[in-house]
Amino acid sequence: MRRGYGDVMSPSPLIGRGELLAVLGRALDGSATTSTFVVMTCPAGIGASSILREVERTVSSEVQRTVVRRAGAVPWETHLPFGLVAQLVPGVRIDGTDPVERGHRIADTLPTDAVTILLIDDAHDCDADSLRALASAVRHHRSAGLAVVCTRKPLPDGSIEAHRVLDRAADLTPAVAALTASAVTELAALQGIILSPSSAAHLTRHTGGRPRYALALLDEVPRETWKGVRPDLPAPAFVEADVRRTLALCTDEARRLVSAVTVLEDGRPLTTVCEVAGIDDPWPAVDLAEQFALVTVRRSSAATILEVRDPTVRAAVLATMSRVERAQVHRAAAAAESDPADQLAHLVHAAPLPDPLVSDRLDALAATRAGIGEWATAARLYLLSSRSTKEPHAREDRLVRAVDALIGAGDMRTASDYIAEIESLRETPTRNAVLGYLAILRGRPNEAEARLIRAWQLVRTRHDPEVAAVICHRLVLHNLARCDGANLVLWADRAVELVGADHATAVEAQSIRGLGLAGTGRVAEALSSYRDLWGHAHTGAVGQRVQMGAGWLHFATDHIDLARSELEAAAPTDFLGGSTRISLWAHGWLARTYFATGEWDAALRLVGAGSDLADRSGAALIVPLLQWTATQIHALRGDWEAAAASAHRGDSGARDYEIMRVPTALGRAAIAEAQADYAGVLRALAPLTEQWAQADVSEPGFWAWPDVYANALIVEGRLDEADRFLSPHEARVRDRGHRSAHARLACARGRLHGAMGDLDSARASFEDALASLTPLPLTYDRARVNYAYGQTLRRAGKRREADAVVSAAREGYLALGATTYVRRCDRELKAGGVHAVLKDRAHDALTPQEDAVSSLVATGLTNREVAAELFLSVKTVQFHLTRVYAKMGIRSRAELAAARSTDDGSTT
Repeated sequence: MRRGYGDVMSPSPLIGRGELLAVLGRALDGSATTSTFVVMTCPAGIGASSILREVERTVSSEVQRTVVRRAGAVPWETHLPFGLVAQLVPGVRIDGTDPVERGHRIADTLPTDAVTILLIDDAHDCDADSLRALASAVRHHRSAGLAVVCTRKPLPDGSIEAHRVLDRAADLTPAVAALTASAVTELAALQGIILSPSSAAHLTRHTGGRPRYALALLDEVPRETWKGVRPDLPAPAFVEADVRRTLALCTDEARRLVSAVTVLEDGRPLTTVCEVAGIDDPWPAVDLAEQFALVTVRRSSAATILEVRDPTVRAAVLATMSRVERAQVHRAAAAAESDPADQLAHLVHAAPLPDPLVSDRLDALAATRAGIGEWATAARLYLLSSRSTKEPHAREDRLVRAVDALIGAGDMRTASDYIAEIESLRETPTRNAVLGYLAILRGRPNEAEARLIRAWQLVRTRHDPEVAAVICHRLVLHNLARCDGANLVLWADRAVELVGADHATAVEAQSIRGLGLAGTGRVAEALSSYRDLWGHAHTGAVGQRVQMGAGWLHFATDHIDLARSELEAAAPTDFLGGSTRISLWAHGWLARTYFATGEWDAALRLVGAGSDLADRSGAALIVPLLQWTATQIHALRGDWEAAAASAHRGDSGARDYEIMRVPTALGRAAIAEAQADYAGVLRALAPLTEQWAQADVSEPGFWAWPDVYANALIVEGRLDEADRFLSPHEARVRDRGHRSAHARLACARGRLHGAMGDLDSARASFEDALASLTPLPLTYDRARVNYAYGQTLRRAGKRREADAVVSAAREGYLALGATTYVRRCDRELKAGGVHAVLKDRAHDALTPQEDAVSSLVATGLTNREVAAELFLSVKTVQFHLTRVYAKMGIRSRAELAAARSTDDGSTT
């Protein structure tokens, strides 16, 4: 049997390229029957040549009947007609100018008993005639077994004509992504360097995830450098050499402009850059700097913005500047900047020695920014203040506050790198509160509780009310993660008592307090609290927190459209000083909102973005919530591999926070239910029936699990147990007046009535469920109720009614792409037999119900699994199977599988 290219190219020894090479492998496999033209656009340093070398190595050595030829284009041969064709297809006649005719000639030279793979590196520098000829060979000879695989750099590199031909010729354009932080960690490990998560993330950001750049720095930078926290990384030597050569070609004004943009660091308006550089007429300098790719120029609605092309170029430019020159530019920048935070930062960088006055001003400004929730800015200012402070205790206190601000901003990876240093400091309430705060977001409840209780024991509430309020706020977060609404409200109220309702810490606590109120059943009070809170904070970073909390609550209380708008507003991280932590919670609950309304593709994109954000920040606490949505969608769509991968990423255990354990359990249950493994559903959800989950976790709206558990009990035949389980949940829902939770439980109750033979009560329950869902945009829930309703009707012999209801469920599932349940609906409709069409097959004498049972048994399912799938009893399945054997003249499941396979295959 011939080995495919995909077999030998995945997994790959190239770090972070396994998925890409698998895509290329599948494309090359397909070229054996259909010729193909592949174009990969690769920024400089991304490893394009290595990818082609890996394709050449694996295919040449491990796949038989394959001819591989590789060539690289160079800029000085761009205008040499058919120069690349002459290299790749030696012996082909190159007279004439018609590219189509050249394509025919190329195809004529190819071996007829092998696949030909032509690999072209730097195709942006290729002569356009060669590219046209190769494209024509592929287009007009699809059965010739030809694959052309090109890499190119994006414009402005190369010739415009080459890019145009590549754009028109491409059949496949696989993305060549930058390396992730985890891939960079693996790359470093191969060099014998162990990187902390924050160091790996820092190196990835600095190099843009480009393997060549990362490898160069891992080789050039002293190894002890990587043990520090966010070290100042230089440029790779080859980048610095290139920048030095380029700057030598610039005018004096262009060099001054580049130096100013570099020191200003982030993108700044042209007017600010000119003031720092001392330039009156900037356009000649801007044009030259942009031409040499030292700066990029973009235009906003209000100004022209200049910034350095990437961090390595910035580091290279700084390396060309003397310390005196840097200090001069920093002083000019301090005078030109309008933001006091930027002014003070430049003064620190300009000063050769610590300045106590500047340090104190930094500390005061950091406290102000922290007070309005601008944690990222506060962290930067506290760190600068700490580094420039001489007095040890003051320096330690400012470092602790810097780490606290890093956590508030959601940068857990960098904060974690300071743990050893923070733990070595003298014990203070603030120190313990910071370590407890970090433990919360890393998902470590026991450590967090011990740290925070110790902080509360140490603090003097009368002398340090603000510190005490901060500890209260951390305990609010801790109890949110523990799903303990009563204690959450208690600590939020204490924070308000200590510093007043208008204090920033109290506002943050109150932005979560409403969730605690709802978790204890005080829903109306919770909704009112958010309306009142908008008077304290409705914009900026604190507004982001209020938006998130309100959106979370409104989703849980069926105010779906309002929740959507609030969570969409809180999800971006471009608030002034906004928090990644808050953004992640918004991502998680917005994904649930999209799931509920049937926007599953949008939900998956949001989960992907949130997962990347969680990975970069190190916020383990929120990962299970994100992955629950992905797991459920993948399971409902029948993508079991993706569902298992999402469930694994969102896994948690008994020692983790409850807010991690609940979505983990729901994700596992979603897979089991989609596979009709109802015993598995009960095992997955068993932890939620324990005492710890009887309060907040069982409140209607937050976690939709009771109906799933009850449904599994019913399918498993545990009817009395299902009745006992449902009753208290139904009572709570009636008390809260929660519409969607009522619909879900009414659906489960309808199932139970049907299983007990009370069809009239079952009908009433299902109709009640559908009526409750009518004003709500809950597409999935509506399809779910219709499916259960239809199964119940079909089991009761009401096949025509069942057909209409199951058809409605099928339409709902089909719109969602829930192929797992579309197939189940098809089986239900077939089992109902309303639209049965007899054909001349051995099993056509079977009734629709017998046909449905036999088709599932033939796939290898047990009687118990078939019963769960078709909502029948095991005895009914056995009865139908006995009749099937008699009618088809067979005596075993193996004979049934063979007979079904033969008969079904003959009709295809």
